[in-house]
Amino acid sequence: MVELGEKEFLDRREVVQSLLAERENCLVVSGLGSPTYDVHAAGDRDENFYLWGGMGGASMIGLGLAIAQPQKTIIVITGDGEQLMGIGSLSTIGILKPKNLLIIVLDNEHFGETGMQKSHTFHAVDLARIASASGCPKSILVSDKSSLVELLEIKKTLSCFTFAVIKVSQSTAPRSLPMVEGVKMQKRFRLSLGLK
Repeated sequence: MVELGEKEFLDRREVVQSLLAERENCLVVSGLGSPTYDVHAAGDRDENFYLWGGMGGASMIGLGLAIAQPQKTIIVITGDGEQLMGIGSLSTIGILKPKNLLIIVLDNEHFGETGMQKSHTFHAVDLARIASASGCPKSILVSDKSSLVELLEIKKTLSCFTFAVIKVSQSTAPRSLPMVEGVKMQKRFRLSLGLK
């Protein structure tokens, strides 16, 4: 695992805007709750797959897309609570090591969807080290602006399965709600890939 910078809480909306400012040839999967609002606020696109109600599944959806669409860069943006629920997925992804998959965990160390209780990461559970121990070739902790810039450079030349934990503040931004009807969203996403 690579630890980049000293611990500092970043603004989640600014972080996601930076990550998605350049997304040529990218498909984006967002975990439920705040990560979905953040991705939508950064710009609604047909290539965005918003996860509603499938807590714990964002990383595995990303894995499926990485396998099915090897010519695309797959970016999963999720939260610490959602990734903790799907922690076992890191073992499977770590074995398969899709070179086109970037999983980003926005870690505010709290369960934002259930009342802002302290999450496991507040109590020293280290998701980046778990990913590394699960076989992830590049696992990064981003905790300041300079290390975010380093992550943006890695994203531009993604060459291996990369897992990044970004420490973000607990502050909440106004909800930016994308479509919530699953069938319409799925159809839109498939059409963006030239599928019926």
